Amino acid sequence: MINFEAIKAIYKFEMARTFRTIIQSLISPVLSTILYFIVFGTAIGKNMQLVSEIPYGAFIVPGLILLTVSMQSVTNASFGIFFPKFLGTTYELLSAPISYIEIIIGYVGAATTKSFCLGLIILITSFFFVDIKVVYPMLMLLMLFLSCVSFSLLGFIIGIWSDNFEQINFVPMLIITPLVFLGGSFYTIDILPIFWQNITFFNPIFYLISGFRFSFFGEGEVSVWISIFSTVIFIVICNIIIWKMFKTGYKIKT
Repeated sequence: MINFEAIKAIYKFEMARTFRTIIQSLISPVLSTILYFIVFGTAIGKNMQLVSEIPYGAFIVPGLILLTVSMQSVTNASFGIFFPKFLGTTYELLSAPISYIEIIIGYVGAATTKSFCLGLIILITSFFFVDIKVVYPMLMLLMLFLSCVSFSLLGFIIGIWSDNFEQINFVPMLIITPLVFLGGSFYTIDILPIFWQNITFFNPIFYLISGFRFSFFGEGEVSVWISIFSTVIFIVICNIIIWKMFKTGYKIKT
């Protein structure tokens, strides 16, 4: 039996933390995205040609959303599980009559909810700066949801792995952000030399961006089914890693 009360308690506690840090959780990401729209979409976009027959200001919207969503998902999930470790309250979770699955649902579910809502807010904000239409809205919501879940699971792993605040910030800033930028957030890989196109295919975030962009414009660099399949495989791998961490007590019981 799943302990829904335990999941609810963890979820509500993590969601309440959002309102205590509203500037960091919501206002700051939205303002940063608005600056991207002003600089890249309006100022630079007016002087650029169409990208795949799409105005540049509209073309970068999916990439901007995923850029913000990825960072927020990782940050929310990693800090959510790291603070109990830092404060020494992890043992209360481990001694409670709840399984690791319920712990994951509570923490990752809250992080996913925050980043998913933030992604929708940024999408709504984009309508004030560029003319954009979503060709497949249901697919867009699915890809956004899968992206939030995958990055939240990754953040949960980072939170368990980290021993200090510097390690929590290391992965998002020095690994995830460059991968998002190099995954085609602001350009199509068709403009790259063949060598760098082949390198891009090894970037897992590239498939997320391609699938997400397909839901907006009806076209992407790779098949949308490949994007969905790649994302699901990544989610499965993250769940296996978390299961192994809880089973062995890796940096949780010590």
